[in-house]
Amino acid sequence: MYDIKWIRDNAAAFDEGRRRRSLPPLSDSLLALDDSRRAAIAALQAAQERRNAASKEIGLAMREKDAARAEALKAEVATLKEEFPQLEHKEREASAALDTALSEIPNTPLDQVPEGKDEHDNVEALRWGVLRNFDFPPKEHFDIGEGLKLMDFESAAKLSGARFVVNKGPMARLERALAQFMLDLHTDQHGYSEVSPPLLVRDDAMFGTAQLPKFRDDQFSVSAGRTDGDEPASTTSDYWLIPTAEVPLTNLVRESILDEAQLPLRFTAGTYCFRAEAGAAGRDTRGMIRQHQFYKVELVSITTPEQSLAEHERMSGCAEKVLQLLELPYRKVTLCTGDMGFASQKTYDLEVWLPGQGKYREISSCSLCGDFQARRMNARYRPAEGKATRFVHTLNGSGVAVGRALVAVLENYQEADGSVTVPKVLRPYMGGLERITKAG
Repeated sequence: MYDIKWIRDNAAAFDEGRRRRSLPPLSDSLLALDDSRRAAIAALQAAQERRNAASKEIGLAMREKDAARAEALKAEVATLKEEFPQLEHKEREASAALDTALSEIPNTPLDQVPEGKDEHDNVEALRWGVLRNFDFPPKEHFDIGEGLKLMDFESAAKLSGARFVVNKGPMARLERALAQFMLDLHTDQHGYSEVSPPLLVRDDAMFGTAQLPKFRDDQFSVSAGRTDGDEPASTTSDYWLIPTAEVPLTNLVRESILDEAQLPLRFTAGTYCFRAEAGAAGRDTRGMIRQHQFYKVELVSITTPEQSLAEHERMSGCAEKVLQLLELPYRKVTLCTGDMGFASQKTYDLEVWLPGQGKYREISSCSLCGDFQARRMNARYRPAEGKATRFVHTLNGSGVAVGRALVAVLENYQEADGSVTVPKVLRPYMGGLERITKAG
């Protein structure tokens, strides 16, 4: 979310940021909307000021026994009162038009972000790990899971339709083990505080982290009867299933003023996430790569503008450590301006090697959002020097996507007989189990 005053003072820089995202200039139309808003506010204020002045003049005219003038002033006040609803409507309409336009504009990339149109223009920063040399053709995860009779897409389709899975026995435990391992790592070694947040949130929370209004079609909405006693049970209230724990974790500081000494705040949560995947028709239709419901361990940081770049490096390092301890080969890429997310100023993606597919696939995305989300949430902090409050900077990242980590473990640790070796770091979470074999 942008400050229109900043756009007015930095119109060229704003339009240059849009150009780098391959978007047309917009400052002129935004400033025209702001001019309309300001004119509406000025007209309303002028009418209010004139009404107040005329009301005072009525008293003076009556004291001076100037009945004609008093009646004329009363008529003027009555006319102004009749005009107020229309003036107020124009002001609300003009303000809403500007707010809507501002809410649909993506964040401006940092200068250090590489310019490009799509994923082909992303810049690789590093690769880690050695790709395993298989002496048999490696399978994809769904063939492995179905071969073990522990991954059931057919039953999931009967229950819920496409893009769902039922994991069973050791496969379900492996998924749980991955999440527990990640949460323990981030809380014990990386300094994050674990949170168990709601999975249902209101419009304001989704707006705050910028899922709404632009990405409404990618979300799952829920309507539920009120049962808290405040309203009749027949009324309904709209909620959203969270697409990522970024939404509730970041919104923990909405409408707050923090002390600088409290920062940085670092939160982690393991939650189910829900995405409609409206734009993914025909993509990854088999398996667990792209599902409507999936489990993910999320990382969120709230910090100062001066520390946010360093925090971004730290956060991506925490996500990398997960893959390193699992001994999964990966690469780290800096997303170009055309591939980065709506709310991001800069994003690193971690892509894990999937031998069954013979390619790297995203498993974590760590984004620095600057004050973009903070403005939408009105989340501020008070500097130690006692100066005026400032907006915090927010960051979020996957630490990592549990379902995709499960996919990577299956494909990288598969054996010729169809079994899967359990990574050493996960064995304590698996009751000491070293190998997953075919069920029954």
